[in-house]
This record gives sequence, structure tokens and C-alpha cells, in this order.
Amino acid sequence: QLQLVESGGGSVQPGESLRLSCVLSGGPFMIYTMGWYRQAPGKQRELVADITVRDGIKYADSVKGRFTISRDNAKSTVYLQMNNLQPEDTAVYYCNAARPAWKLEHWGQGILVTVSP
Repeated sequence: QLQLVESGGGSVQPGESLRLSCVLSGGPFMIYTMGWYRQAPGKQRELVADITVRDGIKYADSVKGRFTISRDNAKSTVYLQMNNLQPEDTAVYYCNAARPAWKLEHWGQGILVTVSP
């Protein structure tokens, strides 16, 4: 059974950085588009960034220039480097593994990131 396990969340002050990691187990990492989504209180879940099997990358406009997504196929891990964090980045961040052509996707359990003075 495929599993996604996130780590690296926490509480930081504005301007600080965090790096989220998500390890995929129980499946072939290399065939999935890997993504990070987030859901803030009272808001819908939104895409933060994703990276395809050919390393095509997409970012939400709100994080461009501050966040960087990357993947390490040898470690079955996707990362989200988050710099210059702001209070509006506070949310539960979810890892996603998708095969869009097959309409398949899997979700991690989510990890909390809190940015406050």
C-alpha cells in the first residue's frame, strides 16, 4: 500500500525558513507527479507547487521566488524549501502523489506550518 509521510513542519517567525520532506513508500516514486498543497483555516486546499516525472515545475503565484520544490528519486522523497515565510503561509501542508493520466492520486496526512511574530 502506497504511503506518504511528511516531516519538517513547525512554528517559525516571519522571514524564517523551513524545509518540508515527503517520503513515498510502497510504490514506484519515479512514475508520480509529486506535489505540495496547503489548506489554511477556513479556506480550500490549494496547490503550492508540483514537479513532474520529467522535472517540470509549477508554483502558485503566492510562493514564486520564495519556495522551491525538488525531488530525489533515489530517496523517493520530494522536498519543499520555504524561505521568507509569512503569516499567510500558515496552513496544513499536504504531500500529493499523482498520476494525472490515470486519475490516480494519494495524499499524506498533512503537517502544520505556523508563521507568527
